[in-house]
Amino acid sequence: MTHPATAAAVPAASWYNAGNVATKSSVVLGKWLQQRPGAQARAGLTPIKRIEPTLGSGAGGRQKRNYAAAQINRLTQGWTTTSGSANSDIHRSLDAVRARSRKLANDDEYVKKWLAMVTTNVVGPVGFRFQARVYDNPAKPDTFANNAIEMAWDRFCKKGVCDVTGRMGMVGLQQLAIKAAARDGEFLIQIVRGKAASNPFGIALQVLDVDRLDTGYNQMAEKGANAIRMGVEINAYGRPVAYYLKAAHPGEMYQTTTGYMEHPRIRVPAEDIIHEFVADRPEQVRGMPWAHAAMIRLNNLGGYEEAAVIAARVGASKMGFFTTPDGQAEVVSTGTDDDTPDGGLTMDADPGTFQSLPDGVQFQPFNPDYPTAMYADFVKANLRGVASGLGVAYHTLANDLEGVSFSSIRSGTLEERDAWMLIQEWFSTSFLDRVHAEFMQSALAFGQINMPNGSALPMAKLDKFSAHAWQPRRWEWVDPLKDIEADIAAINACLKSPQSVAAKLGWDYEDLLVEIKAATDLRKTIGVELPNTPNPQQLAAAAGAAASANTP
Repeated sequence: MTHPATAAAVPAASWYNAGNVATKSSVVLGKWLQQRPGAQARAGLTPIKRIEPTLGSGAGGRQKRNYAAAQINRLTQGWTTTSGSANSDIHRSLDAVRARSRKLANDDEYVKKWLAMVTTNVVGPVGFRFQARVYDNPAKPDTFANNAIEMAWDRFCKKGVCDVTGRMGMVGLQQLAIKAAARDGEFLIQIVRGKAASNPFGIALQVLDVDRLDTGYNQMAEKGANAIRMGVEINAYGRPVAYYLKAAHPGEMYQTTTGYMEHPRIRVPAEDIIHEFVADRPEQVRGMPWAHAAMIRLNNLGGYEEAAVIAARVGASKMGFFTTPDGQAEVVSTGTDDDTPDGGLTMDADPGTFQSLPDGVQFQPFNPDYPTAMYADFVKANLRGVASGLGVAYHTLANDLEGVSFSSIRSGTLEERDAWMLIQEWFSTSFLDRVHAEFMQSALAFGQINMPNGSALPMAKLDKFSAHAWQPRRWEWVDPLKDIEADIAAINACLKSPQSVAAKLGWDYEDLLVEIKAATDLRKTIGVELPNTPNPQQLAAAAGAAASANTP
């Protein structure tokens, strides 16, 4: 028996090494390799040296830091760390992404619904309302000039006048352009002038497929020549100078190879082309389809839903396998003389009929349990991501109002409308303003804007007569009574003007007053008197009383 004092005097065990224990490696393998020169090389091993944190060069240097998103490790090694220019990225992807976007627009229900939402909410059924804003002085509008310009614009916008093909009016052109912008990422319109326009105004529009713009035509700026990026010739500041259009659509079936090779592309000056897109990066010369961020998810979701439907069809059919103890069976008679070519055991199942099986033959049913209970939740989760990528509310894209409260649908609807108004502003300034400017120059030059006395407005006052405003479509209130009361209270408190409230509803205040006066005069002429209109407080009190009466 060892005395405690003697045990305390014994030194610590020599086999225990705290440093080796703390080292994250095999101590035995390390010693074995150290005792044998060249063993590491023969084993194909490379010694790993521990990298200490890097310090500054000076005595007071700090530890080097960077963003976590810039780290390269096994989780981020597939994440790109290089960045190309906007045009180089677009050049590599544009044609393929546009083709796939069009395929989804043709075949995918959600993309078709989204494009309809874009057209309906940006342009609407009547398009952008044009309002001439010509003033003799800041307080006195030139009513005669305004009426003359608006009447001429209405004539120009009729079907068969503004469109060189004669198939559409201005509203149709607007709808086609905004749909092309969303689906293809850009729209392309050529301005036709003079006799070729085939109208009294001497100007018309021709909507072209953006495939006509030669994406593969690129050229560096050299020897005094401008650079060409994906069919767009630009000057040193990136301003478009000309566009190189293919003589015919590359996908036309009837074009001959000889004719196409003789005239591969046509240079059209930029003043005759309206080419617009929503730019995401500086120096960008072409646009990408708006749905590009959601397209992979949409394609995968479409394949998933198709597979689920097929699986459900299989599951709805009574299917199975015949089994026997020895693995062999004769053909089961089904009441016909037909035999299977390979002698396999088959049986047709008709509704309400039962058939017998040979001795020793058993039927093993095959019932695929799909779609599962999680199918709806999975689709809904994916559609939320798709809706975010498309910039619309989920309940609108998916037609899903299940579990939606009034406050949530109001919040989502108002946010979505703000996005639509942003697109409306871009569309009016990029497309409609350009068309109006071209229209005014040509219409004044051809003497097509006339005063009531028959005199034409002079070309010398083009700047004065060009003042205008666009009134895009607007939407009804989510809660009409409360919103109207709030607007009336804001007007009474001088926080809003009647003009702004009318504009929010998609009306011009001056036109609204003219209509109200015309309606009042018509009632007086016919002798119709309307009952007294209650004020908002009376309406609210009546609504409250009705709600109380309906409460059990």
